[in-house]
Amino acid sequence: MPTPHVGVDVGGTFTDVVLATADGLTTAKVPTTADQSEGVFDGIEKACLTADIDVEDIEVFTHAMTVSVNALLERDGAKTALVTTDGFRDVLEIGRQTRPDLYDLSAERTDPLVPRRRRFEIDERTTPDGVKQEVDLGAVDELSDQLESAESIAVSLLHSYADSSNEAAIAERLRDRFDVPVSASHEILPAFREYERTSTTVVNAYVRPAIDSYLGRITDNAAKLGIPEPRVMQSNGGIADPETVREHAVTTVLSGPAAGVVGAAASAESAISAAGLEGLVTFDMGGTSSDVSLVRDGDVARTTSAEIGGHPIATPMVDVTTVGSGGGSVAWVDAGGALRVGPESSGAEPGPACYGRGGTKPTVTDANVVLGYIGEDAALGGEVSLDVDAACEALASLADEAGLDSAREAAAGVYRVANAKMTRAIRSVTVERGHDPREFGLVAFGGAGPMHAAALANRLEMDRVIVPLAGGVLSAYGLLGADEKHDRMRTHRTLLGDADVSRLESIYAALTDELLEDVQTTSTPIVERTAELRYAGQSFELAIDVNDPVNLDAVATRFGAAHEQAYGYRMNEPVELVTLGVSARVEHDSPQTQYEGTDSSSVGTRDGYFDGERYDVSVWNRDTVQAGTSISGPAVLEDSESTTVVPPGWSGSVRDDGGLVLERGETR
Repeated sequence: MPTPHVGVDVGGTFTDVVLATADGLTTAKVPTTADQSEGVFDGIEKACLTADIDVEDIEVFTHAMTVSVNALLERDGAKTALVTTDGFRDVLEIGRQTRPDLYDLSAERTDPLVPRRRRFEIDERTTPDGVKQEVDLGAVDELSDQLESAESIAVSLLHSYADSSNEAAIAERLRDRFDVPVSASHEILPAFREYERTSTTVVNAYVRPAIDSYLGRITDNAAKLGIPEPRVMQSNGGIADPETVREHAVTTVLSGPAAGVVGAAASAESAISAAGLEGLVTFDMGGTSSDVSLVRDGDVARTTSAEIGGHPIATPMVDVTTVGSGGGSVAWVDAGGALRVGPESSGAEPGPACYGRGGTKPTVTDANVVLGYIGEDAALGGEVSLDVDAACEALASLADEAGLDSAREAAAGVYRVANAKMTRAIRSVTVERGHDPREFGLVAFGGAGPMHAAALANRLEMDRVIVPLAGGVLSAYGLLGADEKHDRMRTHRTLLGDADVSRLESIYAALTDELLEDVQTTSTPIVERTAELRYAGQSFELAIDVNDPVNLDAVATRFGAAHEQAYGYRMNEPVELVTLGVSARVEHDSPQTQYEGTDSSSVGTRDGYFDGERYDVSVWNRDTVQAGTSISGPAVLEDSESTTVVPPGWSGSVRDDGGLVLERGETR
């Protein structure tokens, strides 16, 4: 891997930086700025200053961001118009007609990103067998006045995945007439299911101007500083060049979380293998939310069915479950007097009360300060000095509102409630999918993850927690070794027994050719092929790997095994082939670094509270503790990016790579 190489991940509260040089890793954490690009270069300059190198010495720049997901969740994306088939104007509104909560009579659905007044119909007809009525481009021209105010345009015609002729003609005409981005569904997601395909295309159009503007600023400023243009993390866990990402902006909605999962898999795989566990659960707790995912046999769990902010997105992505429980999540009391945490967050400004920036609402971070998990002399990211009195005042106010006796009791309640939310998230990716969490290790990272990880493991009866050395900035670390990856898919529906192997091979070949045009490398990419199948009559598919050349008997056998693993049984029914997929991957190695600790003893003690009891808690400097050192709880290990809490009944040991392994004792 060429060095120096910098990875930058923008979070809701902090922007994380990891710089790899010949001398090792240098990390930095700076507050996220209103214009995220400013914080990116603040962090890069800080890391370079610490590593004593010039910014222009950086040879590789990889980046994960929250621009698209913020635009989606905050609904401040582009004013988007939708052009669709006559009679299908309301697909976005009708959706699947599912209720968000079956028994909630007052449940409200998320409003479409494109209001009805900006959804336009075109008289054309395409069926699964091809175009039956060609589009009249004069009708497209007649829409010009109505489309004039649009900042971005989405085009999604009925069955365009089967024949894109009409849709391509409309998109080309619109691109000729308007100087705004035009997103066509056959280019974004050529797959069946009209609602999901239209929604994905609309999301792409909605966030594309924001992504284009942001990457323009990042690229221009990087050039001024002598830094290469960034390679951008996509939701599928792979990086791509800015131009590819601009065209497919929807692929960045889980950019940051995907980088974290990739980093966790790379940094904890050896620890999991040594322990003989089935896999690992990744747990990333940042300032505004917590992200949970699963890694089995070294493979990151992926999906093509996700919902962000109430909007379905069907592009390949790392399978991440997110809950609104982060360090900055605000604690409050509901109408029934129950203590709640999130989803409101204090963000970077003003931040938790303990930041001393004018925040007064109690947060999870404030609770950790009051409980003694974060010391009063800590400086989060080296940027934020803590105001313990402000944290106590905020929790005391919450205690009064909740009818509790003290700020400490309120803090303990906030800690428990936040942990309960995150425990449910972990159960959703393990127990609810047929996996026993006791057979997995928990990899904790993010600014707040290592403070809560052992408590979550206790709840789930998990015996091992791994905290990587760069745990506080692991998403940025994951960027350094992320593979370049591109995906393509195309719907081709047929019974497996009737499938024409030569036709399947031609589709795979066409998808592969499209992919290889996007790959920018001198290395030979690894091409992998998949198929999504189901038993005839089923509504949803399972993805399996497909050999080259296609062997239909092997495909059927693999599908049966996958169905039995997922649902516990096989069926004596015909198998239907639905969608073919291809991915091209160029592997990159994670940086190899040597860890050199110098201390084998704690640097002091302080009061800490666990389950209402006061303990003398040993305090350790995470950056200098020697490899091989054993640490008995209760203890905290502090570094500039995060704090690891070792509760009573737990012990920790430092690995040769600086990673920390926590193990639960016999007393549970």
